[in-house]
Amino acid sequence: MARMNVNPTRMELSKLRGKLISARRGHKLLKDKRDELMRRFMDMVRENQKLRREVEEAIRKANAHIAVAGSVMQRQQLETALMLPKQEVELNISEQNVMSVRIPVFEATFRSSDTNDIYSYGTAFTSSDLDDAVKALSEVFPKMIRLAEVEKSCQLMADEIEKTRRRVNALEHIMIPDYEDTIKFITMKLSENERSTATSLLKVKDMVLKRSHDYH
Repeated sequence: MARMNVNPTRMELSKLRGKLISARRGHKLLKDKRDELMRRFMDMVRENQKLRREVEEAIRKANAHIAVAGSVMQRQQLETALMLPKQEVELNISEQNVMSVRIPVFEATFRSSDTNDIYSYGTAFTSSDLDDAVKALSEVFPKMIRLAEVEKSCQLMADEIEKTRRRVNALEHIMIPDYEDTIKFITMKLSENERSTATSLLKVKDMVLKRSHDYH
């Protein structure tokens, strides 16, 4: 805490009181924003953990199916089966404003709604494990998109929480105490000046009375 270097006048006192009111109001708003950001951040963190477990488990199963398919199919046959995909996907990216944080929104649009288009090969000469792997990856794809969205949102919200926390601390521990100390100093200084002025007026009055009555 440090007293600000200002002239101890009534005008400065009025300005500082207005700034103190604004600082306290801003402090409350920022604290409310920080608390709400923390609440939403924790919700996203829990969703992120759940999605990551599900995505990692699905990918593990798909890899296991691919490994089995690779053991019963020739490498060239496997690569040929996956060479020309039939399905296409377009990723649209937009933004959503959440407590002044612009978080991403990912939306995947598939070229075809036919679920069989995930298979780019005929099933007559391929392993059923390859089908299971492709199906598992297709089913987990929307969760992967959502996971990327949530992870980026968590990162952006964490940055905003840290910025808001620093602002709250600056107001709470520096600006508001400085305003309060300076207001207290100016108030005391003005009171001293008023008492000094009152004392001087009394002395002048006493001198005038003495002279008017020719009293020494």
